[in-house]
Amino acid sequence: MTARDVSRRLLDVRDRVIAGEELSHAEGVDLLKLQGIAVQDLMAAAAHVREHFKGRRVHLCAIVNAKSGGCPEDCGFCAQSVHNQAEITEFPMITAAAMAAAARNAQAAGARCFGIVTSGRSVSDDELDTVCDAVRTIRAELDILPDASLGLLTEDMAAKLKAAGLNGYHHNIETAPSYYPHVCTTHASGENLETLRLAKRHGFTVCSGGVFGIGETVEHRVEMADVLRDEGIDRVCLNFFMPVRGTRFEDAPPLTPMEILKTIAVYRLFFPEKDVNVCAGREMHLGDLQGMIFSAGASATMLGDYLTQKGRPARDDLRMLRDLELTW
Repeated sequence: MTARDVSRRLLDVRDRVIAGEELSHAEGVDLLKLQGIAVQDLMAAAAHVREHFKGRRVHLCAIVNAKSGGCPEDCGFCAQSVHNQAEITEFPMITAAAMAAAARNAQAAGARCFGIVTSGRSVSDDELDTVCDAVRTIRAELDILPDASLGLLTEDMAAKLKAAGLNGYHHNIETAPSYYPHVCTTHASGENLETLRLAKRHGFTVCSGGVFGIGETVEHRVEMADVLRDEGIDRVCLNFFMPVRGTRFEDAPPLTPMEILKTIAVYRLFFPEKDVNVCAGREMHLGDLQGMIFSAGASATMLGDYLTQKGRPARDDLRMLRDLELTW
């Protein structure tokens, strides 16, 4: 197939997606295998789709690491797992006042959503009460929307969070179900999906995604997109593995910038009307090319620090958006 044929094919994909047709699994795999100038055509198609459905506005979020380390789950990429040997700062649940203060700082930086994130399989009753107190304070005093990522949900947890005023629930499925046993063995992929379904039943805005660059294939990357689309999640979260010494995947080959941009573009085509949120790893892997995530179809990103690793100053990201003539 000539370069012109590929360009025509990508124009057809763009138009079909805008018209409401879903990208197939096979098409997604084929697109992730594109090379050379065809990648630019793929990004252009994804950018058109983003512009059509999401316009020029970028959704900005921020998080606080509200409880760090000591997680009993054995996720191979995670520095907070007790099964790994990473050196991180560990601490118990911070206070509700500290969570609200972090939300206030996130709002001042430009974020529209603020996530309270804890390590561990789930949270205790006392920890849940602390989160609910913080959510109520944020709702009463700030304009930023409070979200949470507290591990696996129960009906009781979801009901309490909803009553407190929580806006959204974030829970990553991490990777394709068929690859999940290579990543985590202490709970099943299906438990993650049940948490997403429970969160949706309680009316939360549901954000989910995973991490790329942990040994998965392009087929796995598309399989994860298939599953997230089938679950009807509201916002897609894409993370690109930042190797941490002492984790099981510390020696995983890093993704190239072009692999990352292709992944973003294909996810935009899978989720034309959703926010595609590029989070951890963009600074490490893309460097000066970070602005290209929006040319590849991203419509959201995270400001500030991640859980155990630093991001970059919010002012640098806002300057990048202004330079790209994007709003937030």
